Amino acid sequence: MPTRNFLFLLGSSRPGGNTEILARRAAEQLPSDVDRRWIDLAAHPLPDFEDLRHDSDHVRPEGDDTALLLDATLAATDIVIASPLYWYSVSSSTKRYLDHWSGWLRTPGVDFKETLAGRTLWGVTALAHEETEVADPLVGTLTNSAAYMGMRFGGVLFGNGSRPGDVLKDEEALRNAKTFFAREAPLARFPYEKQ
Repeated sequence: MPTRNFLFLLGSSRPGGNTEILARRAAEQLPSDVDRRWIDLAAHPLPDFEDLRHDSDHVRPEGDDTALLLDATLAATDIVIASPLYWYSVSSSTKRYLDHWSGWLRTPGVDFKETLAGRTLWGVTALAHEETEVADPLVGTLTNSAAYMGMRFGGVLFGNGSRPGDVLKDEEALRNAKTFFAREAPLARFPYEKQ
């Protein structure tokens, strides 16, 4: 079995926020032979996505943040979206990253969908609500993205917090972080698909 390679994509507008703290706690539990790469989407901003799906001039990006994120995504066996809950879904930088998947699907020589098929998508989020149901749109975005790509979905690790460091008071989240990446990640399915 190949060595696992985790890509952690930090989608917060605030460095060192609750979502990042929780993601790092979960990453600490990974075996020492598992590669970890952390990319802050705020430090490597993507341009607004331009839908060129009917344009034949798709080219592979080179030498910029788009190329960095494409190459890191293709190299990962496990992609962790670490986005705080912003207006009940993923952050704008995270959404922009996922939007670029549409372009990468059509980039010649990349085989984006085929490469990601069977790999695992995970989510980590901190929210100010006690009820995790308010994050259903975030969970749906990640689940459906994984299903479309033929990926496995490991679920979402939730933490509670608003002010920096609040998540360290969430004992349940810290307990769940210890085993989060050890859980079985089934093949993602759209909600309308029969089990």
